[in-house]
Amino acid sequence: MLPLVTEPLGSDSRALLGFPFPLQSGSSRLTSVHMITDELREKLQKTVLFREFTDQEMSELLELLDPLSAKPGEVVVRQDEVGDCMFIVVKGTCRVVHHKGGRVIELAVMSEGDFFGELALVDEGPRSADVIAISEVALLKISQAVIAAVAGVYPTAAFKLLIAIGRIMVERLRLANQRYVDSLLFPLQGKD
Repeated sequence: MLPLVTEPLGSDSRALLGFPFPLQSGSSRLTSVHMITDELREKLQKTVLFREFTDQEMSELLELLDPLSAKPGEVVVRQDEVGDCMFIVVKGTCRVVHHKGGRVIELAVMSEGDFFGELALVDEGPRSADVIAISEVALLKISQAVIAAVAGVYPTAAFKLLIAIGRIMVERLRLANQRYVDSLLFPLQGKD
């Protein structure tokens, strides 16, 4: 069985994000914090999830997120386990695989800017697939508690995030529906 990433990995995960973690003491600490926030904010604000965020909203959200890292082969989330958070891929790639009847079905490959696990923010239900690191991966974890905290201070930011997640979920659902319809029609093609 592959190892499961269960908690933040400290300075290793921060270094993987490409920023000078751990922070050093003294006056350079303020500069490091500012550089970290600016670089990460810039990277994330290019993604569909945070495109509408103001700089202040982004800074406040970044303070609440947990950085995680995973080595190749490590499981970030495991199918059928209950979840309460989603993850954003900041660096690296992960594959999403579903296990059914002894078969392993690759559903997707996630890379920088992609996210997964968003359904757990809604229902705390079981994970629908494993997500396994292909390469060294840096992730940011967004839990239900983070969404609630953001909603308390910046309700507009929480609304923007949830709307963005909803739009992407709808897009994924439409794609899945089309694949399903195509799979039903495929056997009928050529029988005209």
